[in-house]
Parts: sequence; structure tokens; C-alpha cells
Amino acid sequence: MYFEYSNTEIEYLKRKDKRLGEAIDAIGHISREVETDLFSSVVHHIVGQQISSAALKTVWAKLFNLLGIIDAETVNSASRDKIQACGITFKKADCIKDFAKKVQCGEFAIDALRALPDAEVIKELSALKGIGVWTAEMLLIFCFKRPNVLSYGDLGIQRGLRMLYHHRKIDRKLFDKYARRYSPYGTVASLYLWAIAGGAIPGMRDYAQKLGE
Repeated sequence: MYFEYSNTEIEYLKRKDKRLGEAIDAIGHISREVETDLFSSVVHHIVGQQISSAALKTVWAKLFNLLGIIDAETVNSASRDKIQACGITFKKADCIKDFAKKVQCGEFAIDALRALPDAEVIKELSALKGIGVWTAEMLLIFCFKRPNVLSYGDLGIQRGLRMLYHHRKIDRKLFDKYARRYSPYGTVASLYLWAIAGGAIPGMRDYAQKLGE
């Protein structure tokens, strides 16, 4: 399953921003996979923090082989040591166990999140151990499929903005200007900024300010 968007979002962004529109035309449609199960998605994002995509894939396969189904019951039934043995740090294992315990006992109403606005979802998720604002924003995109998420804390988004608009630095005021311009389709803009940051358009470079300048 992929994040779905149509010509409605594309045409809106192209009208609002000529440079982004040109980048959209150059890159074409972007297919980014999304997750459907919120519990396993939270665990997946905790596991994936500060490790490479290849490492995440390996660790996730080991965790899946250990648990079979990744839900609150199976996580709670496994010891911290067994979870850690999948290649997960003890700190992350503790966060995963804490999350599973809160879900299973009803302290954290995970199913109620889907009905909440973005800001409330971020507030609830970032109150959990091991979940910060950035992770909550990624969950909004890749699990909730919310349409208007542009993460100031995402290095790829920052890089994409610098490359597209030739900025040396993206401060909060400048970032908010672009967020307002892209709204209400910030998530689709995020997909293209990530692609730009990853080198999707030959010749584009990062204008980042160098340390000491």
C-alpha cells in the first residue's frame, strides 16, 4: 500500500510554487509505502531510529520471526533480553516493552488516535518513551496517511528545501513560510522534497552553510 495522492494535490502545489512544480514535473509520481497497523508501526519506528534502512530490515525480520505477530500481547510475552537479541538496544527494547504494556492495560488508547487532529496525535505519541515529535510526524505520514505534514526536524526535508530554493540555512520562520504555501498538501510536498534531497534531479546541489561561516 502506498501514500495516495492525485492531480488535485499536484496541480495545487504547482500553482502555489513554480520551482516545486518544475521539480514535480521532472520527478513524476512518487510511490512511498505506508503501514496499516498502528501498533507495529510505532514499534517499527522505534526500532528504526538512528540505524540504516538495511539494518532496520534485518532487525525487523528477526523481531517478526521471534514474535510472529507484532502486537501488544506478543511483545509483552517476550522478555527484554529476547527482544534485544534481535539486534535492538536495551533502551529501545525497554521503550517497546513500556509501549506494549500501556496499550495492553488500556493506559494508552491507541485506537482513539485516529480520530484526533494532527497536533493531538503528536502530543499523545511524543509522551511515550522513545517517541519524539519527528517520529510522531513520520507516523502521521506513513501510518495515518495525513495530508498536511511537513517536518521541521527532518534533515531530508531541510536539505530538499535548501536544494530547491538555494538557501544556505532553513530557520523556523523560513520553514513556516513554505509550510503555509504547501498547506493543505504538505505531505505530498514532503515526498518531493525527500526525492530532491536524495538526488532525484541531476545537477541540484545543497547550498548548506558551512560551519564557521
